Amino acid sequence: MTYPTDRCSAPMPLRPYQQIDKAPSVGGRVPAWSADENEGDPTAATTRLRQYLRERLNAELPQRVADQQDRTGTTSSREARRELARGILDEALRAHTEHELAAGRPLLPSEVEQRVVAEVVNELFGMAGLQPLLDDPTVETINANRYDRVFVQYGDGRRVQVGPIASSNEELTDLVRLLAARAGSQERRFDQGSPAVNLQLPGGERLFAVMGLTAGGVTALSIRRHGYLTVTLPELRRRGTLDVGLEAFLRALVKARRNVLITGGTGAGKTTLLRGLASEMDPLERVVTVEDAFELGLDHDPEIHADVTAFQAREPNVEGEGAISQAELVRWGLRMSPDRVIVGEIRGPEVIPMCNAMSQGNDGSMATLHASSSRIAFTRLASYAAQGVERLPLEATNLLVASAVHFVVHLARAEDRRTRVVSSIREVVGADGPQVISNEVYRPGADRRARPVAGALRTDTLDDLVEVGFDPCVLEDPEGWWAP
Repeated sequence: MTYPTDRCSAPMPLRPYQQIDKAPSVGGRVPAWSADENEGDPTAATTRLRQYLRERLNAELPQRVADQQDRTGTTSSREARRELARGILDEALRAHTEHELAAGRPLLPSEVEQRVVAEVVNELFGMAGLQPLLDDPTVETINANRYDRVFVQYGDGRRVQVGPIASSNEELTDLVRLLAARAGSQERRFDQGSPAVNLQLPGGERLFAVMGLTAGGVTALSIRRHGYLTVTLPELRRRGTLDVGLEAFLRALVKARRNVLITGGTGAGKTTLLRGLASEMDPLERVVTVEDAFELGLDHDPEIHADVTAFQAREPNVEGEGAISQAELVRWGLRMSPDRVIVGEIRGPEVIPMCNAMSQGNDGSMATLHASSSRIAFTRLASYAAQGVERLPLEATNLLVASAVHFVVHLARAEDRRTRVVSSIREVVGADGPQVISNEVYRPGADRRARPVAGALRTDTLDDLVEVGFDPCVLEDPEGWWAP
């Protein structure tokens, strides 16, 4: 099914279903009802309804969209097409009910019929079985080990198993393939030749899916939602990620144009904190962002960031050509006169061009990195640097890191395992052979929240922070300024 509209806003084409025996026509149309021996089974009745609704929608919606566009002279909006679809489905539901009664079959409950109608609409315009979960703002993570083994994590830390998100593995694979085709400015493949895909959904959620490489060869996926697409340091303080002192300290790091590496585990809030730090930049500073899949979204609010060029890495085409790595994009970004360069997540050899960017006049740049502690971040950087074409030895890598990264800010879960908090901050002071030398200026307390370490911050660094308005008194309380 095709529509006279752009690919990103095009509705989801319904999957063609196997041809089955036809029942007598209803209202001049020939619905594809089954006459099997299980026709009294509620599951079979639901399947008959869903299939008939899909076939009616496939058959009628394109012509109605075309007729509407001929009448108005404009392209139908997504909402207008949805309204046309609902009208078709209401008519189809009445026809289906009449046929079921004529065949002597029991009718489905009204709530089941409406649920099936909603599912068919979501297949066409939304995320199919994922849509109800994505519509729930309390859902933070969706993990599907297969189409019918789905677990969600809520914002309060609860984990529960939910119902299937598709009727089969094939249907789930088709859904991911369609989402990949819709993703942003470039289509991403999802097939046996490219069995993994990483993309951003229209609502800002991040999806990673894999096919054929799991137990049983099924498609599995994970979706992570970022609760705060725009966030400020004061907001993070109110949510318990920072205390008053940390808010002032991190703001001063941004104002003093210190290069910051944000570390933490999966779901620790690294991207959210990066957005919060970026909100302290001058709105007219030129920012270049580099990501594997668009996630930061700094270009979405011109009042906070007016001058942003956002890059996304590109996967190879069917012939295995045309790939553009994050490392290459960082190099390209340096040619676009940036004031700051931001790498959404360092995962490989882009660490070397990123460090070069940080040490060659683009002070105030930032990046995130998966690491279990602020100290181990340097080992992770060295291991990634070893993957690059430069093949730098450890000592050279450490010298590069020490000259580029000024501070490492580490995030962790608080003692309640729900609240994300800044747990540690290290100041990089130099390199000594196989080691990067750093001072932990904030270290975790018993509750994993960061507390200032008296005298740990270098004097010249403190002077630079004071110049941009930082009050050194906030470092004098060894318990920090966390709200009781």
